Amino acid sequence: MKFGLFVPQGWKMDLAGIEPGQHWGVMAGLARRADANEDWSSIWVYDHFHTVPVPSDEATHEAWTLMSAFAAVTGRVRLGQMCTCMSYRNPAYLAKIAATVDIISEGRLEMGIGGGWYEHEWRAYGYGFPRAGERLQRLDEGVQIFRQMWTQGRSTFEGKHYTTDGALCMPRPLQGTSAPGSAGNGIPVWIAGGGEKVTLRIAAQYADYTNYGSGVAAEFERKSAVLREHCDTVGRDFSEITRTGNLDIFIGATEREVQDRIDWLADHMRGVGVPEQVLESRLHDIKTSPGTGTPEQIVERLQALEKLGMTYLISYFYEAAYDTSGIAMFERDVMPELVDRQDHGHLWHLPRLR
Repeated sequence: MKFGLFVPQGWKMDLAGIEPGQHWGVMAGLARRADANEDWSSIWVYDHFHTVPVPSDEATHEAWTLMSAFAAVTGRVRLGQMCTCMSYRNPAYLAKIAATVDIISEGRLEMGIGGGWYEHEWRAYGYGFPRAGERLQRLDEGVQIFRQMWTQGRSTFEGKHYTTDGALCMPRPLQGTSAPGSAGNGIPVWIAGGGEKVTLRIAAQYADYTNYGSGVAAEFERKSAVLREHCDTVGRDFSEITRTGNLDIFIGATEREVQDRIDWLADHMRGVGVPEQVLESRLHDIKTSPGTGTPEQIVERLQALEKLGMTYLISYFYEAAYDTSGIAMFERDVMPELVDRQDHGHLWHLPRLR
């Protein structure tokens, strides 16, 4: 199994109480920490503008600005977003941004992409909020434009929602052009979301990776079966797609320590004004999550998911900006039981210029 680490950017109110002038230092420090530990394959942020579980005045730093910054301060880990909302940026423009980040990072970018869901920020930013079918049509069209831009260096495309007429992407990303062993598709595409009729069909057509979210075994198994059916329909080899999941991690040596971490989060969220009803719902989800428990419990659950085909986990620690002891325990007691060290060598990159 491979492991990715979410870096706190404020979206989950995970920088609250830290002065804005110190935010980048916290984020960069955690990125460098992951970069120095080869058991972490990647670092991730979310593509959102307003906080959850409720919109607030707390900071939320923009994802693609962070991609470029992380590219400059790390040298090994891959860089992803879980996930970029297609409709927040014109896809030809986004393909150009991604190609530039891929150059800066020397071929380490992952493109997480989805249809988008957070209605409050859609409307606040003037994007409206189209029905789900339209959002997913935009996702489908946009990924096709990505592939043209990255593999051909230009795009001419006429869709229902997006049109390009000789849009140039020069230079093309390093991945898919000069990377040893590259499949030639450009930057790896992660189709995020578990919608069984449309999202997983789009994933069957275009995804290098899928991401089903919660990491609950029964849900993961069901959606994997649906994805296989879509692959059969479109003539895609199901084994070509890496299936991944996300988990919030609340880890402790004992059940008491686990509860202490949950209690800390409850106090933290109350302190930034999260309504009690909203908080109680979130705490219920956390307490029943596969990522909550002792190292032994978490290892057992991840091994079960791995047997179902989840070979890449993106991990999130609410307290990371304030306390890295949970990350340290996960690195020491969980990852060594599962990490695929044989695969470390596939991540190529050029010597960094100093």
